[in-house]
Amino acid sequence: MALSDLPDEWKEWIALTPQERFEESQRIFTQYLAMGGSLDPDPDPSCPFYDPREWDQNAAHGRAGLRVLRRGAG
Repeated sequence: MALSDLPDEWKEWIALTPQERFEESQRIFTQYLAMGGSLDPDPDPSCPFYDPREWDQNAAHGRAGLRVLRRGAG
């Protein structure tokens, strides 16, 4: 694929220096997290470690709910 065939957004990205790409990636990542994005993977039922009881579709952001940890007295 020739450079002229690429979308303008890709051409702009290619024109950036590695440092500029890194800084732009950091900006995009921060924005993604601020919008509620997550790096938690989606559940994979084919994985041998998958436990459907730990996945709750109704939980915030589709992640497992919070668990309260309590320390014993003393």
